[in-house]
Amino acid sequence: MENQLAKSTEERTFQYQDSLPSLPVPSLEESLKKYLEAVKPFANKEEYKKTKEIVQKFQDGIGRKLHQKLLERAKGKRNWLEEWWLNCAYLDVRLPSQLNVNFAGPAPYIEHYWPPKEGTQLERGSINLWHNLNYWQLLRKIPGITRDSVISYFRTESEGHSPTHIAVLCRGRVFVFDIIHEGCLITPPEIYRQLTYIHRKCHSEPDGPGIAALTSEERTQWAKAREYLISLDPENLTMLEKIQSSLLVYSIEDSSPHVTPEDYSQVTTMTLTGDPTVRWGDKSYNLISFSNGVFGCSCDHAPFDGMVMVNISHYINEKVFENEGRWKGSEKVRDISLPEELVFTVDDKILNDINQAKAQFLKQASDLQIVVYPFTSFGKNLTKKKLLHPDTFIQLALQLAYYRLYGRPGSCYETATTRCFYHGRTETMRSCTIEALRWCQSMQDPSTGLLERQQKMLQAFAKHNKMMKDFSAGKGFDRHLLGLLLIAKEEGLPVPELFTDPLFSKSGGGGNFVLSTSLIGYFKVQGVAVPMVHNGYGFFYHIRDDRFVVACSAWKSCPETDAEKLVLLVFQAFHDMMRLMNTAHL
Repeated sequence: MENQLAKSTEERTFQYQDSLPSLPVPSLEESLKKYLEAVKPFANKEEYKKTKEIVQKFQDGIGRKLHQKLLERAKGKRNWLEEWWLNCAYLDVRLPSQLNVNFAGPAPYIEHYWPPKEGTQLERGSINLWHNLNYWQLLRKIPGITRDSVISYFRTESEGHSPTHIAVLCRGRVFVFDIIHEGCLITPPEIYRQLTYIHRKCHSEPDGPGIAALTSEERTQWAKAREYLISLDPENLTMLEKIQSSLLVYSIEDSSPHVTPEDYSQVTTMTLTGDPTVRWGDKSYNLISFSNGVFGCSCDHAPFDGMVMVNISHYINEKVFENEGRWKGSEKVRDISLPEELVFTVDDKILNDINQAKAQFLKQASDLQIVVYPFTSFGKNLTKKKLLHPDTFIQLALQLAYYRLYGRPGSCYETATTRCFYHGRTETMRSCTIEALRWCQSMQDPSTGLLERQQKMLQAFAKHNKMMKDFSAGKGFDRHLLGLLLIAKEEGLPVPELFTDPLFSKSGGGGNFVLSTSLIGYFKVQGVAVPMVHNGYGFFYHIRDDRFVVACSAWKSCPETDAEKLVLLVFQAFHDMMRLMNTAHL
């Protein structure tokens, strides 16, 4: 990974950004044709006929006008979606984002050099932090109230000054220290000294007020509390800005979550739902250190998508493995300034706000069910040997599991990445196709033979593979439809019937997918987020040569959902699909 980052003395961070193609606007006819295909699994004949008429009317009328206006917008913007998506997907959302929008996950070090072990938190933390800071340095040095806002402090060396401090949260208190001393990165022994100082201080003195918990509150509430905090003392603003501009937030947790390679459930739950007084919900990267030497992270989703964090986490994991979990350099500790504590001016109102924030966060967190299990019978190697794409394999297994559990198709969002375009992020890929539904029905129909089941499965595979290729190439339709809706809103026009048609939301439109899914890649990095809807599931997975690891979330207060049951049915589907490939004769 380091070689990849510094593969050429000529290359610079962001060097190719300007040469990336602009995000295309698909043709209206193609998008609407794909939309009609996507709603088919959820409609009876009458419903489908009505929706088809609505779509045709939209295509011939207001849709064409909106599409023209979208094309005009795209002429003046290299990414016509970027600002809209950031606002409507993240910044306009008023729900508490720390639990409802952010994503989190555990680190995989427990599988090699850092299994859970009390007494290792600070030593391991200093090494882990050092590798993280090295990654930051490589990125810099590679040669060459109704709405929130995103502020970026990072600059490459050629762009200018970048902050060089980190914030550490421990027992409701906040500390900062610089990670550059005399022009170079401080070493793990020096980081260890700083962390030890903070840890001892926090464990021998009273807890702090836990200002960080305010970031877990409903967004407008947090914005008002923040304004009030600043009005109490202008120094409070200076301290908030120190946290906001830090490279990352390092969270020292007192808990020791259970984790084994066979069960990541508790540690994954804790990374997302742990102590809100040691998480800064608005920070793009909270590196979480648990008492038993286990690590994880929690990230604000607004500035970036999961694959950015996956790359960082993979780099750290490779470095920990390469160095056998140890620091092999100098033990010398230079005379570095001790960490500075940020002591906020608070009053009874702020303390009350903090208590309310903690109470609402912990109440919602206790309602979340998360299971993370590996399927170890086979993985990528065997599926590829059978000429089956492993991502499609998992998506179809999920469709079958959901169909078996509920007797109906599950509207499904899968992330398709559009990173090959300028500032590209994601597109919606609707994995519940009519081909997938027909295959699921055949699997539940005892009169259907093995050969027919296999043929239907391969048809579903082919459809999914083609869609993923198209949608990653800018030929999706959901973001296009969103653009047309937002143009209508900006023009003060009534919401077109296409978006109020019951089949629009029934098929997942408007963020109503009962299955919210994403492939987290082919490394050992795992992550999780909450479901999109109360009666749905968050389903995230990574693919390895010999296994698939699945993380599934659901709300306990919904009597219809059970994350563990769904995961076990997915694992059963894996076996059934492989058996189908092994026993049916082509």
